[in-house]
Amino acid sequence: MSATDRPPAPVALASAVWLWAAPEAATALAARDLPTILRTYRRLHCMNQIALAELLGYDKSYVSMIETGRRTITDISSRRHIARRLGLPPHVLGVTDIDDAEYLAMLQFGESTVRLAELARQSGHAVHAVNELWPLVARLEARAATGHAEPASLALLARARVALGVSLGTVLPEERLTAAAQWTGQALTVAQHLDDSSFLAHTLRMHGIELRKAGNPAAAVTHIEHALELSADPIEHGTTLALLCRAIGELGDAERFDTVLATYQRLLDQHAGSGLLFHPFTFREVQLRGLIDTGRPDAALRLLGTEHVAPAAPQWHVIERVTTGRALTLARETAAAETTFSQALDAAEHHRLPHQIQRALQALTKAGMHTLAEEARAALARVRALLDAP
Repeated sequence: MSATDRPPAPVALASAVWLWAAPEAATALAARDLPTILRTYRRLHCMNQIALAELLGYDKSYVSMIETGRRTITDISSRRHIARRLGLPPHVLGVTDIDDAEYLAMLQFGESTVRLAELARQSGHAVHAVNELWPLVARLEARAATGHAEPASLALLARARVALGVSLGTVLPEERLTAAAQWTGQALTVAQHLDDSSFLAHTLRMHGIELRKAGNPAAAVTHIEHALELSADPIEHGTTLALLCRAIGELGDAERFDTVLATYQRLLDQHAGSGLLFHPFTFREVQLRGLIDTGRPDAALRLLGTEHVAPAAPQWHVIERVTTGRALTLARETAAAETTFSQALDAAEHHRLPHQIQRALQALTKAGMHTLAEEARAALARVRALLDAP
C-alpha cells in the first residue's frame, strides 16, 4: 500500500510529551530559568529562534534578548503566555505558588484526573492521557521537592507517576522507552512505603510492563512475580498472569511459559474476562507471541486459524496485527503477511504507536520484505515528527 493510500496523518502531538521524553528537558525545567528553558526547547525540537518567535508571537530579536539574558520577563501575563504556548507547568516560570487555590483544587480532583487519563489511554488516546497527567504530576513533584510530603499528596503522586509512565510507554518509540520505565520506577519507590498492597501490586505490574518493553524481561519477571503474590482478586491475578506470560515468553522459556499460560487459561475459564489484559482476545495474543518467541512457529500458525473475539481496546488490534504478521512470515505466507503488516502500519500510525511500527519494521527487515519495510520507516518518521513537534 502506498503512502497516498493511507489515511491522513493526525495532527501533531500536543507539546506535553516533550517534557517527559528527554532528561535534558527535566533538567531545564528544574532550573526554572527562562533562557535555559527556551534554549532547551529549541534544541529538543530542532527549532531556530525564528520558529520559536513565531510560536510565541514575538519578534526574533526579542526571543534572542530573552535567551541571552538581555531582556528579563517579569510580568505574570507574559510568563503565563509563554508557559501556555510551550506546554509548560506555569509554576516553573513562577506564575503560581504551589500552595495556592489552583493547587488545592488540583489535589481535590487529582484522583479523577488519573482515572480519566487511564480511560483515555485504554480507549486508544494515550497522548491525551499524557496531556491530562503532566500538569498534575508537575505540581505534585514541585510540592514534594519543597519538603511538602503529606501522605495524600504522595499517594496521588505515585498514582499519577504510574499512569504517566504507562501512557508514555504507549506513545514513545523504542529508543525512548526507558523514560516510561523511569516514571513507573519512581512510582514504585513511593508505593513501597504506602500501606496499600493493591496499589503496590498494580505499580509492580505496570513497572514490569515498562521494564519488558525497555528490553529487560528478566527484571520484569521479578517485579510481576511479586505483584502476583499480592494480587487478591481473580481479575488482578489474571491480569498479572498475562503480563508474566509475556515476559517469560520473551525470555524464551517454553516450559515455564506453557505452565503459566495454562494457569491463566484456567482462571479465565472460571471467571468472566475484564479489562485489557484479563480478556480472551488478550489471552490469544499472549499465547501467539509466546509461541513465536519460544521458537514454535508451526503451533503459532495453527493458532491463527482459530476464532477469536474482538479486542478490548484499539491498540490491541494493532498489536495483534503485528504479531499475526510475524507468524505468517515465519510460515512463509508472504502475501498474507504483507497484507497483515500493511493493516498494522495503517492502524499504528493512526493511533500514534511508534513501538508497534518498530515491531513491524524489525519483522519485515528480517523477512526481507524491503518495499514494505521502507513504508514502515516512512510511517515511523512521520510519527516521530509528530512526537517531536511543539
